[in-house]
Amino acid sequence: MSDPLLEVRNVSKDFETGGPFWSPAKSRAVDTVSLDVQSGETLGIVGESGSGKSTLLRMILRLAEPTEGKVLFKGQDIWMLSGAELQHMRRSMQAVFQDVTSSFNPRQTVGTILSAPLEVHGIGTRRSHRAKVAETLELVGLDASLATRYPHQLSGGQRQRVAIARAIILRPALVLADEPTSALDVSLQAQILNLFKAMKQELGLTYIFVSHNLAVIRYLSNRVAVMRLGRIVELGPSEAIFDRPRHEYTKALLEAVPDITFIPARRTSGRDRGALS
Repeated sequence: MSDPLLEVRNVSKDFETGGPFWSPAKSRAVDTVSLDVQSGETLGIVGESGSGKSTLLRMILRLAEPTEGKVLFKGQDIWMLSGAELQHMRRSMQAVFQDVTSSFNPRQTVGTILSAPLEVHGIGTRRSHRAKVAETLELVGLDASLATRYPHQLSGGQRQRVAIARAIILRPALVLADEPTSALDVSLQAQILNLFKAMKQELGLTYIFVSHNLAVIRYLSNRVAVMRLGRIVELGPSEAIFDRPRHEYTKALLEAVPDITFIPARRTSGRDRGALS
């Protein structure tokens, strides 16, 4: 097996929760987590709210510094990088967040939003940016004419596709997605999940996909990490986690998923209709 694309080594994260400044009380959100991500795979991270999933993702993205441990991307400790090396890491690692609306500048058009990463990283010219924006919009299933619109003029599904387009326009090696479909209705969720799968095949992406939705994780992931109270309690192939869970918490999560059976509606008699009216 080749070297992992991403290595998380004994990472912990503490947050201050009050108390005097000389001895503040602390809460551990992530506790001694280790995992690897191989190039080309999709790692799903699942757990209930407050389990530490999003905090772990923020540390991988270098948005929150670990209290302990290391995060290595392509063999390099991301917190030791600076200058051109840090910029290269940023280009290779992109994210799609849950609340995409708040991640857009409402005064910028879609075209400006999507061309910003190209400008930041000094890729191409303004003319080539327009072509790249049009190409990427079409890649995520949107018409290139949407480049002139503003975020508030788009539907929820369109905004989510623009967020994905912004993440892939630099052709990163790793995309991290934090609950990217939880704000969408069921039909739109299915479309966006299928888009994630198609992008992986077409662009050779590697994903870390965070969700509390077990069905989403099962559909997308090759491997699954189950988190509880800041720790990974079970990690393994998706099939094994869902069909042969070993940890009691994983079993409890799976048992909590509703089993909905279709029950045909009972024919209503005239007497019943009268009683309801």
